[in-house]
Amino acid sequence: MSGATHPADGPRLYDRAAELSAVARLSARATAGRGGVLFVTGNPGEGRTALLRRAAHDFPGAAYRVAAPHHRGPWSAARALFAELAPTPAAGRRALRLARGEGGLARGVAALATGTEAVLLCVDDLHLWDAHSRAALAAAWQETGGRRQDRVGWLVSAARHHRLPEVPGAETVRLGRLTASGARALLDDLCPVAAPAPPVGERLLDEAAGHPGVLAAAVRRLTVPQLAGSLPLPRPAVDDTVLAEVYGGLLQRLPAASRRLLATVAVAALAGRAGAGADAAGTVAYGVGGGGGSAPAGARGARASAEPLEGLVADGLLRRRRGGAVGFDDPFLGRAALASARQPWRGRTRALHAPGADRGIDRPAAAPAPSADRPAPGSAPSADRPAAGSALARSEDHRADRLGPSAAVRALSPVARGRAQLVRGLAALAGGPVMDAHEALLQAAELLRERAPVEASDARFLAMEAAWAGGDVEACLAALDGGAEVRGLERDFADGLSAALTVRLDDARTALARVVAGEGGADDPRLLLRAGAAALVLGDTAVAARIHARALVRARAEHRTALLPHALEQLAYAELRAGRYGRAALAAREGLRTAEATGQHNVAAHQHAVLALVASVKGDGAAVAEHARRALETAGPHGLVQAATLAEWALARAERGRGLAAQAAARLVPLVRPGPRGGHFALRMLVVPCFVETAVAAGRNAEARDAAEEYAVWAALGVDAAAQAQLARCRALLAEGEASAYWFREAVRRHDSCGNDFERARTLLAYGTWLRRRRRPGDARGPLRDALVTFERAAAEGWAEHARSELRATGGASGGAKDSAAPPDLTPQQQRIARLVARGATNQEVADHLSLSPRTVDHHLRGVFARLGIRSRVELPGLVDGWDADRREAGGRQTVSGPVPPQRAV
Repeated sequence: MSGATHPADGPRLYDRAAELSAVARLSARATAGRGGVLFVTGNPGEGRTALLRRAAHDFPGAAYRVAAPHHRGPWSAARALFAELAPTPAAGRRALRLARGEGGLARGVAALATGTEAVLLCVDDLHLWDAHSRAALAAAWQETGGRRQDRVGWLVSAARHHRLPEVPGAETVRLGRLTASGARALLDDLCPVAAPAPPVGERLLDEAAGHPGVLAAAVRRLTVPQLAGSLPLPRPAVDDTVLAEVYGGLLQRLPAASRRLLATVAVAALAGRAGAGADAAGTVAYGVGGGGGSAPAGARGARASAEPLEGLVADGLLRRRRGGAVGFDDPFLGRAALASARQPWRGRTRALHAPGADRGIDRPAAAPAPSADRPAPGSAPSADRPAAGSALARSEDHRADRLGPSAAVRALSPVARGRAQLVRGLAALAGGPVMDAHEALLQAAELLRERAPVEASDARFLAMEAAWAGGDVEACLAALDGGAEVRGLERDFADGLSAALTVRLDDARTALARVVAGEGGADDPRLLLRAGAAALVLGDTAVAARIHARALVRARAEHRTALLPHALEQLAYAELRAGRYGRAALAAREGLRTAEATGQHNVAAHQHAVLALVASVKGDGAAVAEHARRALETAGPHGLVQAATLAEWALARAERGRGLAAQAAARLVPLVRPGPRGGHFALRMLVVPCFVETAVAAGRNAEARDAAEEYAVWAALGVDAAAQAQLARCRALLAEGEASAYWFREAVRRHDSCGNDFERARTLLAYGTWLRRRRRPGDARGPLRDALVTFERAAAEGWAEHARSELRATGGASGGAKDSAAPPDLTPQQQRIARLVARGATNQEVADHLSLSPRTVDHHLRGVFARLGIRSRVELPGLVDGWDADRREAGGRQTVSGPVPPQRAV
């Protein structure tokens, strides 16, 4: 069976039985008065127009085929549609006026298709229609999609990369390559005078790989003697000229940045075996920054060059693969993109896309490209072909690579190699090891320095961002200090950050203050992110959040989809640092969605870490565990020290909230330790107040004291507005006697001037707890009430419940005076102890959590056993679960007064 379809007079199609069946279903619906829309998509040369011609020929009613006009002004395509439908030019103009009115395009078509005959409208190359006409068509299809009576059928073709509108009930068919029998039938029809010689035909079929347009273009450029085998064929038969004929239109309509990136990905893929290691499979990893999180690295350097790559992936011209890599589903597109690059580059890379050079691009296994080492079927041996026994002839490139870069790589210009390294670095930054990204981006900066200084500068900022995410100070400095091409406010940002990393704070403040004052120097969201990062380094979290929010607004307004995850990442961290946890959670959730949608897995890991910290504030242990787990799954293999530090911090806070002070302290010790095996250098001091509080509760006073002394040195530098207040709290926890009262009051006074209400409430809670333990319940109630109000306002339910229980223990009223379902004869303190023990806490852990002695906990626990009529702690989980079930059934109402038998609780 040849695979060809032979109509009486219409165009001949090959291997299109399924597509013709879909067209027949559309025709039947239109004839029956039910209308409909059928979309046909495919790559250039795969036969979209031929299918529309055949459909118009076979349709039993009136069929019209409308191509995109050469002029793409507003409504130009709609004007061409009505000119085809209307019997006179005046009628076409009236229909266009109707289409531009309230009735829309559907009304204009209805005004012309007034007869009883069914109509098939074949819209060719929808992706080339002007935006006004496309929007009007989409609205018309969506309107008529719900109608049952419509005798108009729409057959619409579009390039595969075009995003089709959502139309209810619409069907989509995707054209593909021909089978071997279909391609052979097409070749026979392309040579009607005489069939090509068998070796020639086999070589053409092999190189065309089932692509009908490429096969037809290759045959058209051959002479009769070449087809007969009398004269040699070009090598390769499918060369740049053929690919330009088929793909030139598509590439010319792309923006220049997109064309350049397609060529860059093609170069990196073609040279992959020699220099890419894991990328040698013919795909190139891609991405746009990630994982930096709080990075002052806000230096989101090369966003302008990375965003077109995201758009190419979203449009389907490149395909995302495992590990965040991209490659060409259509190998001819990669070769055509490389061939269409500017002349100097194309000249230097001619060896890459010679026969067999496309091995780096994904090629269907059934159609390997002929090469100098593997001749096409029927071709004669060549004197310049390498000996069959050589390493290269046996494709043992891994041995030849040990002697140095291959000839293909050496033939590339520095700019081509630099852009290839830039793509690889962006890949690792988005979804791979960040220190690999750092090295690749630094190499890209060096290669691009002379000919592309702007891209070199962006590459350096991205390298610094990667090193920041990996927690490597020396690598950050290496990226910042080598860029002589950086100028203006970007120079101030680089100098200021270098000074901050080397603790030259006066120099850092001077340079970074200029960046913050200029807010990046423009409305470019990339530069605004750097200004916000500079504000974070200076410790001004409120200004940082404001600038990052502005960067987010600009990124949305400019449809910078690749930049949105980073803007949201920076905004979430700034809000977190400012203590506004609700806002941080909103930004992190949206950032997580956009990061996952664009394949930026390192950014997603940081957002999970931020959400874990927020959940630890709210007391949601399950959410803490889930978000921390997902953050650490990526952070470990990819070296995301910053995300890992945030996730471990969240887990420790959750453990502290459950009364597991010893376990939480053990988790926090590595985070506050200096050196490469410790926490992230920019987060280490921020974790210290939490560690001191936890270590004191766990009895590790010596370690807490050492950490507090180091924290005092850092707080004196003035890089964090809340540091002095938190230092005073640490000293209060470590002091003895009335010295603690002095430091608690001093901490509250300092909090009043720094603006972080949440940290102030934590200090008030610690102060109230200290007063209660000193048997001063009247003095404790004021701080505890203030802390409770702040925690409730911040939706920090875990902290609010702690404050309520402390307030109840003083004899004061709280927002939740009693557990609504617990037996009323249990005191509030006994209820708290019972719940902690039911979760598995030991007496010592309960004592640490409630600031009691183990003996006091044991005394209360015996009272719980006696009042509930049980004999051991193993019975408590069932009882507590019963209380919670009763609370849910009662809808939050208080239980009736009087003793409750244990059987009811169970």
